[in-house]
Amino acid sequence: MGRLSLAWRVLTSGELAQQLAELVSGAAPVAAIEQPMAADPEPAPAVRNDAVTLLAALQREARLVDFLMEPIDDYADAQIGAAVRDIHRDSQTVLDRILGLAPVIDQPEGSVVDLSDGVASGRLRLIGESGPEQTSGNLAHHGWKAARCELPTWSGSFSSVDVVAPAAIDVG
Repeated sequence: MGRLSLAWRVLTSGELAQQLAELVSGAAPVAAIEQPMAADPEPAPAVRNDAVTLLAALQREARLVDFLMEPIDDYADAQIGAAVRDIHRDSQTVLDRILGLAPVIDQPEGSVVDLSDGVASGRLRLIGESGPEQTSGNLAHHGWKAARCELPTWSGSFSSVDVVAPAAIDVG
């Protein structure tokens, strides 16, 4: 503690000033002066990016990251296809539970779509040749939107905030 801050504390705290006066006069032992302990600040909770939480759910439940990071050049197409079937099903389950994905336009591909309000809103993306007078087009892909966003609550520590999947250690 600096001299100036100590002087300020003595001036603003009658109790500390009295304890210091007793110490200086020899009436109190040095250990008798009680220093108020500064309270340790409450540590802020660890915060995780929602993208990492979603990716961790896809890894945990569908092994998606393992599949995408695995070099597949040495595998036969049949082996890859067999692995993809489970990953596809399990990833769909995760996305449905967390995001409730639904089509932006619930019509079959090839349907005629009115362009009057969707382009400026970001609901539609025009592909191919178009002009300013274009009022309709054929649906090439229905798009996706999230009907909800219910990410699992993460309660880890600062040291694991960026962990998508913890390392697995075989101990037996």
